[in-house]
Amino acid sequence: MQLQTSGEYIQHHLHQLAFDLHGMALGANGFWTFHLDTMGISIVLGVIALTLFRLAARKATSGTPGKLQNFVEILVEFVQNLVKESFHGKSKLIAPLALTIFVWVFLMNFIDLLPVDLIPRIARIFGLPYFRAVPTADVNMTFALSITVFLLIVFYNFKIKGIKGVGKEMFTFPFGIWFFPFNILLRLIEELSKPISLALRLFGNLFAGELIFILIAIIPWWIQWTVGGIWAIFHILIITIQAFIFMMLTIVYLSMAHESH
Repeated sequence: MQLQTSGEYIQHHLHQLAFDLHGMALGANGFWTFHLDTMGISIVLGVIALTLFRLAARKATSGTPGKLQNFVEILVEFVQNLVKESFHGKSKLIAPLALTIFVWVFLMNFIDLLPVDLIPRIARIFGLPYFRAVPTADVNMTFALSITVFLLIVFYNFKIKGIKGVGKEMFTFPFGIWFFPFNILLRLIEELSKPISLALRLFGNLFAGELIFILIAIIPWWIQWTVGGIWAIFHILIITIQAFIFMMLTIVYLSMAHESH
């Protein structure tokens, strides 16, 4: 087996398992390219989350709750209270959406705490040359999440305010109708900044965390566990905060879509 240099090791772990739909081949990087590792891990984690919540719901009891039911109830109540405090509209979608985002993003972030060589080595057994394990360290995944939230923002803007209400806001706020070109420009910047900030904040933090773990993996073994353990403890806080921030900003943005100036 050929030994890798430090640079080759880092590049290998940052390489996506890409499939070009146009050329029907692995390793391409064109427009019609799917990152199979990102899609695979995110789907598996989503199924795991749904299965756990479904299991908790089926075993729910009005008596003394089990550990899983107790954990799920605490989590659901926590999210519901946040929605009540931050969301000023009326929608049955927001609380389930916020809960789904928090749990799913947290699980995808949590993959970063696994040993950096674990999943790539398992993938190599199945003949896969590359496998990048952390979905939220892929900017395509974070933008997919943020664009979905952005489409919901647009939908609720038109559903609650109507075409007339949205048009009035765009043309008159904040400087009045006579400065409508500036109003429209500011509105476009404001709306476009929402998905961009959501996506890049999550991506930047997780990409940096992934890179630091890879760098720790190439230092001598006798110091790896000390430095890695300290960073892992700190990173637990980061992945939780990032999932929380993504959820909270989603709630706030959707709340803004339900309000009129």
